[in-house]
Amino acid sequence: MRYSSIGAGKRYRAALVYATGFALGAKDTVLDRAACAVELIHAFSLVHDDLPAMDDDDLRRGKPSCHRAFDEPTAILAGDALQTFAFEVLCGMSDSEISPQRQIDMIRTLAIASGSLGLAGGQAIDLSLVAKSADQAALETMHRLKTGALICAAVELGALCADADATMLEHLARFSAPMGLAFQIVDDVLDGTADTETLGKPAGADQEKNKPTFLSVLGETNAKAYAEQLTDQALNALDGARLDARLLRSLALFTLQRTH
Repeated sequence: MRYSSIGAGKRYRAALVYATGFALGAKDTVLDRAACAVELIHAFSLVHDDLPAMDDDDLRRGKPSCHRAFDEPTAILAGDALQTFAFEVLCGMSDSEISPQRQIDMIRTLAIASGSLGLAGGQAIDLSLVAKSADQAALETMHRLKTGALICAAVELGALCADADATMLEHLARFSAPMGLAFQIVDDVLDGTADTETLGKPAGADQEKNKPTFLSVLGETNAKAYAEQLTDQALNALDGARLDARLLRSLALFTLQRTH
């Protein structure tokens, strides 16, 4: 569990929790637990995605993937334990830090994002499309679940830490949904254009596995343009929200400019 969750990594989802929470005045201690929970779910998903039965990748974050460093049974159990530990962490908030109802809301949000209506469902679609053709709409459906759901959850958890109302949650959802898709488009482009050392995972893995991607469907120029369009859409959604969105805007720009 430590091997797969501590060390290298962008911590992008945790940063979204903090950026949203700071913008709304949430307490640091509450944000720490929410950010940790989101990253634990992300780590669990990577451990399982790398398994031979899934994406069969041997390298993750610049080192051997969990099943290569240990073995497949250990990786499966480590992933399971990382997932449940995420909810244990969320349950550790005290009533003086956050209301019980908000705590339940956070647990529900993270559960949905990691299940059949989130990353697990998206991964199932991903596996079903191997060696098959897919159009842009199919890719968007898949990645709004596989990648976007947890990114949206990270923003929502940050807002819930600050007891944000329904109007604010809606503003932030209009930001996070296009950002989640833009993040994946950039990921697809980098997989086909960057090198393994920079990525910390095998470059060209999607093409090697004959998986449809935004790069293969749209081409590099159009994929980058679409990511920029989605980012503009996300940034525009923040204009009507009453919050200090500087950190969120910075993360949106980082999404486009990142190299791994």
